[in-house]
Amino acid sequence: MKKFIFVTGGNVSSLGKGIAAATIGLLMKARGYSVTCVKVDPYLNVDAGTMSPFQHGEVFVTEDGAETDLDLGHYERFIDTNLTRANNITTGKIYQTVIEKERRGDYLGATVQVIPHITNEIKESIHFVARESGADITVVEIGGTVGDIEGGPFLEAIRQFKKDVGSENVAYVHLTLVPTLTTSGELKTKLTQHSVKELRSLGIQPDVIIARSSRPLTQGVRDKISLFCDIDEEAVILGLDTGLVYEIPLIFEEQGLARIILKKIGLPATPANFEEWKQMVDRMKNPTQSVRIGIVGKYVRLHDAYISLNEALKHAGGALNTEVQIHWIDSTRFEDGENPEDALREMDGIIIPGGFDIRGIEGKIRTIQYAREAGVPFLGLCLGLQCAVIEFARHVANLKDANSTEFNASTPYPVIDLLPEQKRIFYKGGTMRLGAYPCHILPESLSFQLFQQEVVHERHRHRYEVNNEFRQVLESRGLRVSGWFPDGELVEIIELTGHPFFLATQFHPEYKSRPTHPHPLFVGLVAHSLSHRRVKSLSLRETG
Repeated sequence: MKKFIFVTGGNVSSLGKGIAAATIGLLMKARGYSVTCVKVDPYLNVDAGTMSPFQHGEVFVTEDGAETDLDLGHYERFIDTNLTRANNITTGKIYQTVIEKERRGDYLGATVQVIPHITNEIKESIHFVARESGADITVVEIGGTVGDIEGGPFLEAIRQFKKDVGSENVAYVHLTLVPTLTTSGELKTKLTQHSVKELRSLGIQPDVIIARSSRPLTQGVRDKISLFCDIDEEAVILGLDTGLVYEIPLIFEEQGLARIILKKIGLPATPANFEEWKQMVDRMKNPTQSVRIGIVGKYVRLHDAYISLNEALKHAGGALNTEVQIHWIDSTRFEDGENPEDALREMDGIIIPGGFDIRGIEGKIRTIQYAREAGVPFLGLCLGLQCAVIEFARHVANLKDANSTEFNASTPYPVIDLLPEQKRIFYKGGTMRLGAYPCHILPESLSFQLFQQEVVHERHRHRYEVNNEFRQVLESRGLRVSGWFPDGELVEIIELTGHPFFLATQFHPEYKSRPTHPHPLFVGLVAHSLSHRRVKSLSLRETG
């Protein structure tokens, strides 16, 4: 029998349900059980693809090209498994499917209602993931908080799972906030009590409560939560604030979270193997050196907009026993007269991440010019590659006013242009070049040194490409195409000859980086940034 673990949240959003769900998945996998994770998003959007990064954070792209919630990135990084579009369920998807079935006549004669039709579709979507993945355990995170109007059908659906598959095959984990009053220093449990009361009014009794807190819980606080929420005291798990999310599985393991859940769903609590994970955490917590990386983007005031990039740098730093100090820099600063060198001279490496629209573009191009001319290690991602091509075309290939048609439709040198098939597309949702595609790597290139493979598969999310009409003139001036789609028509990676580390990709390597398996491009950037830092330090000592 398949087992299901449902993770809900109370009080406020952004408590860390995604990390909690990913952690539970890892705890189960460390014991030899096969695991998959599902994120339920109650919003009406079909997917996250058309949502603003300022509102929703990063759009995470799966191998099969789904634009999903950023929590799927947490799941993949923790359980080290590629997920699919089926692993992200939204209200939009559910209602779209039910309406299609109604129009097709599948419910002929019936009045289509939230119960049972919507709730049945929700349950079937979860069962589908469990079946297709073949997982022993499916961890399902319900987005939002208990009491949200839009979350009602999903909470009713997971309540029904007890009846459908048997209560012995279902566990409910509830995440709540236990705040500390600044005036008295007291930990307060009332928010947790009311959240659980709301959940129980819907027919769901939590088996485990994860209490998010900035301080350790006293025994009195544990006892109070246990008493008023009708839960065993040992099932009150402390979710203490920590600066390193990869330490959370070890913290929960010490408190017996896996044992408690496994007992509830009737599976043996076999010994866990955390050796590789512990070594990774130890390297991240105890670095022997540091490096400064400047991320110059347009959504930097919300770091969640680049969360996979942020984590990929941590992974690379961990592999090299290096603390990666990330400096978030708004590219629009360099469009208002500020000299990029003034903000970037202290950086040991620079990244230009992905994005859309014209805002901040000229600031990114000025940043790239500085990195190219000053010999600073540089990595461009998606839009970062396109900006690098524009900068090179303008300032090296003498193609004055070169641009992308995304930013200037009448540019005399459209070095970046729409994919031909994109010119016939008018709907925005799910219509970009999405998902994993193969990329051939040029032997004896920097890319090949890093990948150590002739063919790699990387994930994409874009509409525009390098215009092949200009490839010959760009390559003749020193731009090297070191990665390409198998038909040879699409540029995937560029490098600069004569630069210590200047590399840009049309794909998003950050989506595939894992804490125990860092992506080689980020390892390469951090390693070369360390070398650049040493050279700068030596130069300063010699001149000082």
